[in-house]
Amino acid sequence: MRVICDGCGYPTTTCICDSVSPMSIKTEVIVLQHPSEVEHAKNTVKLLCLTLPATKVVVGERADDFAELQVYLQEAGKPVYLVYPSETSQSAAESGAPEECIILLIDGTWRKAFKMLQLNPWLLDLPALHIEFEGVSQYRIRKAKRSDSLSTLEATAYMLQAISPSLDIAPMFAAFDAMVQHKLDAMPAAVRARYAQEN
Repeated sequence: MRVICDGCGYPTTTCICDSVSPMSIKTEVIVLQHPSEVEHAKNTVKLLCLTLPATKVVVGERADDFAELQVYLQEAGKPVYLVYPSETSQSAAESGAPEECIILLIDGTWRKAFKMLQLNPWLLDLPALHIEFEGVSQYRIRKAKRSDSLSTLEATAYMLQAISPSLDIAPMFAAFDAMVQHKLDAMPAAVRARYAQEN
């Protein structure tokens, strides 16, 4: 039976506590997490919560699952933005979004995220933001069908930096890189080599 670290929640053999530096920011981050992602070993929302302890995670898929969240958002008194690229979304860097706002991120595959949007039309009523990202995801341990796919932690980090250009997001990537490296190190050499070739 694996022993879990009380600090980071990962097995003690892959503890990343030394790489975690919690941050405090003005922007409120809320993750709408698809139920299938909760127990996924490679999910980055756990990392997001370690580096941004104020992050809220709401698990669900249908509108009923997010009923309390909708009430919260209505009473929050802050601008609310959905982080999702679409034909009507604005570049976060050019949107003028204030630091003291709420950003909603959907945690799931592209297919599941799209389904969640269809099941939650209230999300489509929110102004949407996207990131002008031209690089390559560092999420080498999880395959994605789209070349512009980012992990939830990466998307959050780049979105926060777009809203607050002076924000240092290095602590988020320090924890992320440590987790990714542990996963790679645990793979058989042949599997690890295949991931290296694909990225």
